[in-house]
Amino acid sequence: MRPDAIFIRSGRFVSSAGVTAGIDLTLALVEEDHGPDLAREVARELVVFLRRPGGQSQFSVRTELPPVQDQRLRQVIDLVAAAPAEEHTAQSLARAATMTPRHLRRLFRDQLGTTPGHYLERVRLEAARALLEAGTTVTSAARASGFGSDESLRRAFHATHNVSPSTYQHRFRTTR
Repeated sequence: MRPDAIFIRSGRFVSSAGVTAGIDLTLALVEEDHGPDLAREVARELVVFLRRPGGQSQFSVRTELPPVQDQRLRQVIDLVAAAPAEEHTAQSLARAATMTPRHLRRLFRDQLGTTPGHYLERVRLEAARALLEAGTTVTSAARASGFGSDESLRRAFHATHNVSPSTYQHRFRTTR
């Protein structure tokens, strides 16, 4: 079976070559029939771009995490995810997990393959991304996600996603 998606639609054939192209095609058809808001929501649920630019990675911290064995580590992950803008330090996160900062770093490295600081930045980037998609200004997204300044958000966003926050926002704001 070929991985192509072929539809007959309004007397015309539409097709794609491959799974990802099939998702892109389906999102375009959803947008055509039901508008950009529903298509954007479906794209978010699928964790894909509504219109995927070449070379862009997909964004979702939660889908990238391996299973966590230690319940205290899970609590720290949930704490950061619930309030990314809070001032989370190595000491405060370790205290919340009732362990030393050194042991917390070891658990992050062993179970998640990252550091607490890198995980916090990724969660903050995801929060900023969601705010930008919702139409929040770059300044407001930076503050509400815990970056504090536009420049801090811009540097982290560009280093991770190779695109500025305003360019990302423009891509998700509209598909026309």
